[in-house]
Amino acid sequence: MLAAELTNFYEYAMCGKWLSLLKELAPSVARRGLAESRSSELAGYRQSIATAAPSLGVEAIASGVRSPAEIDIAIDALARASAGGLLVLPDTFNTVHRDRIVAAAVRHRLTAIYPSRFFVAGGGLMSYGCDLVELMRLAATYVDRILRGAAPHDLPIQSSTSSSW
Repeated sequence: MLAAELTNFYEYAMCGKWLSLLKELAPSVARRGLAESRSSELAGYRQSIATAAPSLGVEAIASGVRSPAEIDIAIDALARASAGGLLVLPDTFNTVHRDRIVAAAVRHRLTAIYPSRFFVAGGGLMSYGCDLVELMRLAATYVDRILRGAAPHDLPIQSSTSSSW
């Protein structure tokens, strides 16, 4: 899956919710680290975080990485900087390296929120986002209807009605 495809599952406004949930879990901590690749696809998320962070009374610390080795370095630096929380942005790099990200967050006892349930299945603290399995099921119904002769432009727009914790 391309980064653009993965990031398109989430509205940029989700960043405010993710920061808010981190704040609820660790209310006294004013700094939050962002686990992100240096992908240009994440620009909208970065802007949303920059907008939401001041209203929540938190400072967001970006940790753009380009390689798996930089993950440990970045999260170690966040822990040393007293970043009491970690917000993992939804992109392919983070998904591919989720085990390493989760392990580093656990090692440093960082309160962390992830965009997808499979981070939690790998030991992460919590996730909040769309239910990717449900989205795939919805896509399958579209494919089925198109293969049976329905015109794509005649199909209704649908969205997921459940969230993943």
